Amino acid sequence: MFAAERRQLILEMVRANGAVSLRELARVVQTSEVTVRRDVRALEAEGLLDRRHGGAVLPGGFTRESGFPQKSHLATAEKTAIADLAANLVEEGEAIVVGAGTTTQELARRLARVPGLTVVTNSLLVAQALAHANRVEVVMTGGTLRGSNYALVGSGAEQSLHGLRVSRAFLSGSGLTAERGLSTSNMLSASVDRALVQAAAEVVVLADHTKLGTDTMFQTVPTDLITRLVTDEPPAHDDRAATELQALADQGVQIAVAGGQGGSAGSAGHGGDSVPARQQRRDVPLPGPRRQVPGGGGGLRSTSMLGEQSPGAERARVADLRRR
Repeated sequence: MFAAERRQLILEMVRANGAVSLRELARVVQTSEVTVRRDVRALEAEGLLDRRHGGAVLPGGFTRESGFPQKSHLATAEKTAIADLAANLVEEGEAIVVGAGTTTQELARRLARVPGLTVVTNSLLVAQALAHANRVEVVMTGGTLRGSNYALVGSGAEQSLHGLRVSRAFLSGSGLTAERGLSTSNMLSASVDRALVQAAAEVVVLADHTKLGTDTMFQTVPTDLITRLVTDEPPAHDDRAATELQALADQGVQIAVAGGQGGSAGSAGHGGDSVPARQQRRDVPLPGPRRQVPGGGGGLRSTSMLGEQSPGAERARVADLRRR
């Protein structure tokens, strides 16, 4: 296939889906991701699409947000791995809040097996995933339905969260940077996400590598309020994602990486369930002393997510991650 034909097909796929991963583009046009990345750069230079880490989206900059059908086809394998790992953080009998998003929807499907769990959510997709879980109680916020992501937003949603207190909030978003934290392209969604954060003792962000280094219009969770980040292994060529992970770790965010190559399987989660053997995790160590968790009732952040590592082993893990 000639370059012009490839680029036309790539453009058609992005226009049809709103967002497409480089892996999927390479599969469809039957070439390497390196070639596809070069094509995407050329199309971006013409203003026909925007590059994102690991994919391409329709142009629109800070204010554009893809709808659910488009998001559900981007980084699907990565979202599944992230959800598998994040589910091990949830204890039996715990009360949590889960925000809207395709990654949090994947998490909700796994939470259906946690007995005695109470889940507060503004997402119809999360509620649907838990609707038939006999031992999980689902509490929906009020609010106005936002059809593009099947979430309840507005003053009704925010007011229903006043006075609520839970152990953890699981949130996703449109972008994540060490400088601004988690962000999204919609003001109403951002406002509800901030209310969810206020209700939780700690905040767990679920974000695949395509969102690392991406900044969008409305900040939802500043970096110093993010307790943990659960993400996937960045591709070897994605130096920017690895650099962003290190910058987040330097600011005190505990990081767990799903699907790492060559690592050992993670140890037991907080609820006592071990991480599946197929699920590899790299925990990025945190430099410096422990920090106070805002609103966390005096709880302290641990300098490692799960288990103890020697200083030398921790430095080796960081160096390995940066090389990737």
